[in-house]
Amino acid sequence: MFARKTPRTGTIEHSFIMQDVRRGLIIVNTGPGKGKTTAAMGTALRAVGQGMRVLMLQFLKGSWHYGELDAVKAFGDKFIMKQMGRGFVKVGAEKPDSEDVRMVEEAWAEGEKAIRSGEWDLVILDEINYAISYGMLDAAKVVESLKNKPEMVHVILTGRNAHPTIVEIGDTVTDMRQVKHAYEKGVMAQRGIEY
Repeated sequence: MFARKTPRTGTIEHSFIMQDVRRGLIIVNTGPGKGKTTAAMGTALRAVGQGMRVLMLQFLKGSWHYGELDAVKAFGDKFIMKQMGRGFVKVGAEKPDSEDVRMVEEAWAEGEKAIRSGEWDLVILDEINYAISYGMLDAAKVVESLKNKPEMVHVILTGRNAHPTIVEIGDTVTDMRQVKHAYEKGVMAQRGIEY
């Protein structure tokens, strides 16, 4: 910020000068509302349109066929999406299934490697926040890796209940809240909209 006296009126004006800083961002899409993955995919589409390469790892999805799996095929090797899980995982009082934990750890190993590789401009870690909040992945490991990522790599982390340390290191954090959802009226998930 700088201040200057205007010649005509003699008043002091305060101005902000934004530096043209270019670096990879850490973006967090969290909250109970719909659209966290969809927002990440919109950013991915924009990135591909700018000539960037995108990798999206879906940490828990795996048993359903989502429309976006077919859509990204049109982008060839510019936008790769991989389902790394079995689908819905059991949570609550019981411990997560050891197979789900193993698959999450595998997904994280691939994600961490991809972030460091220099091959991708944007890496999306879809539903990683769920994996962390379910106790399937250590938030400290993820934070440490993100702090040491290559400077120009962008990373998006999605899922509800983002860990406070993930929120803290995020450059842009969006907490999506649900005002209402068609499901509350008995309308089931719609093809092309929710999957």
